[in-house]
Amino acid sequence: MSTPERAPRVSVVVPTFHNVDFVEATVESILAQTFTDFELLISDHTSSDGTWERLARFASDPRVRLWQTPTGGGAPANWTAVTDAARGEFVKLVCGDDLLYPACLQEQVDAMDAHPTVTLVCCRRDLIDAQGGIVMGGRGMTRIRGFHDGRAAIRRTVRVGTNIFGEPASVLFRRAALVEAGGWWSDFPYVIDEATYALVLLRGDLYAVDRPLAAFRISAGQWSVDLADQQAAQVVAFHDALAAREPGLLSRADLARGKTMAKGLSTARRLVYFALRRRMSTSE
Repeated sequence: MSTPERAPRVSVVVPTFHNVDFVEATVESILAQTFTDFELLISDHTSSDGTWERLARFASDPRVRLWQTPTGGGAPANWTAVTDAARGEFVKLVCGDDLLYPACLQEQVDAMDAHPTVTLVCCRRDLIDAQGGIVMGGRGMTRIRGFHDGRAAIRRTVRVGTNIFGEPASVLFRRAALVEAGGWWSDFPYVIDEATYALVLLRGDLYAVDRPLAAFRISAGQWSVDLADQQAAQVVAFHDALAAREPGLLSRADLARGKTMAKGLSTARRLVYFALRRRMSTSE
């Protein structure tokens, strides 16, 4: 009788879609981790730009599993498909154009092991342009560091009107907490990450690593003027839905301040877009 294969401690999951210019660098950054007890699951959402063909060279690596997810359902469908396949105690989702720095998994797993009540570890991240140059370094977490009560961390992210935890590459969470929460909270596609982090943090605490361990690649599609307004609206809707879902978590003052901050940040994103739009293109 064969022995069941031992599950890895970490599942790194990568949902790709039209990432042909960057996906190889993303995968290479994951495979170069100093922490080695991980699996890498990559689900391509039927890209037509050559992303799937670029991924083929990683198929022989025993840590890697590749497949294609049928079209439909947008990013939430692919995020769910790749995460549902995870077997690890911890999960990290990395979008197909972002990067992990070599010690990312090791430092975040160490934080989890040192703090058993923690369900989510975040870190600072660098914002990089299409050529990989750092646009803004050490961003995120609004001056929080170390251990924090999970509910207090949720209230903080609501009050500042933006995702203080960072994009998915900045975050490691316990898979059991995500499963208990019902998976990715996809009602608000532009803030699916922050909304889901809140559900995970309702089930435990936060640990914030006060240095950049990942890089988030900005693009015109992510930072356009129209999307800035839509994202602000979804932030406010997410806050209201969270308050209804978890009575007593957020006060009226929390919601009012979060709404004001989210709208102000929408204006700031427009200014950033105009200032950086030339650095968001691979044609430069």
